[in-house]
Amino acid sequence: MVGMSEKHAAKKTIEKLAIVVVTYKRQQLLTKLFDSIERLTVAPWRIVIVDNEHSDETHGMVNDFAARITKQWGTTVPDASGNEQRVVYAPQTANLGGAGGFSAGVKKAYELGAEWFWVMDDDVAVEPEGIEKLAKWTPRHDVIQGSRYDYDGGPFYWQYDFIVPLGIPNPIAPAAFGRAGYRVMDTLCFEGGLFRRRVVEQIGFPDPRFFIYWDDTIYGYLASKVTNPIVVPDVVLRRTREIGNWDIAGLRQLNSTSDMNRYHIMRNRGYMARYFMAHGDFRPFLFALGTIATAAKEVIRLVMVDREHVRTGLVQIAKGWWDSRKLMHDPNWKPMPALK
Repeated sequence: MVGMSEKHAAKKTIEKLAIVVVTYKRQQLLTKLFDSIERLTVAPWRIVIVDNEHSDETHGMVNDFAARITKQWGTTVPDASGNEQRVVYAPQTANLGGAGGFSAGVKKAYELGAEWFWVMDDDVAVEPEGIEKLAKWTPRHDVIQGSRYDYDGGPFYWQYDFIVPLGIPNPIAPAAFGRAGYRVMDTLCFEGGLFRRRVVEQIGFPDPRFFIYWDDTIYGYLASKVTNPIVVPDVVLRRTREIGNWDIAGLRQLNSTSDMNRYHIMRNRGYMARYFMAHGDFRPFLFALGTIATAAKEVIRLVMVDREHVRTGLVQIAKGWWDSRKLMHDPNWKPMPALK
């Protein structure tokens, strides 16, 4: 019998919602996320923890978290295996990166029978009424991106408009929401993105080959081919990891990053191009301009935010760019398959 209290049962919730968390060597941040999940005003159906480190410490944390969740909310509707526990631990045999982790996590939740997938990294915390805020949009929309607070408590601007021919986010897309109360988008962010099972069935699982970067962008692009994803003003998450940045005009900012990110930002444009080719959206000249713009942005980031890594960063940008060209001409590449 489901042990959720009448207080929680009376609130607006989302049917068979699975929260999918990907974590890797950040137990302190994961603790903050677990604490915030316990403060949710309604209970999710499942919480799938993908552990890319396969750590005994993380496993122990998940077991303690599961015990607290069971005490607070009780068991839930059985999944496809008959299990009634809300928390599912999914350790991986290797570090699959964010892309591989979300692919594995969405697949696990899908196999358990989830109808909705709310995905997030370990460096965020959910707002107490996050599920309720998202729930009001679910009757009419299949892909929903909630808004976020930055780590300092201010609003976090996210580039929801993706310029497909160039393969870059629109840096000047309006931050304000229109009369409809939301904006249609053609991208997605796995830092709090919510999507429905039938979308997964139509476009497949997230592509693990990206490892990190652009995987969620392309998943949102693919979703826009089968539905109209939206970004809404309701704040459902807050970031908990401080990142060095260069403030631009008081709203947008250029965050610090790593050489590994710089490499994948460039390399994965090869995968991006292949998906555009598969859907008839690849424009070679415009995409090349977008690649130049992306490289220029990374050089500016190096100079303005990560100055101590200029030499190694330039090498990784160039290497990633070179490898992206090989991916664009790989005769064996195929897109992720649809499930139905």
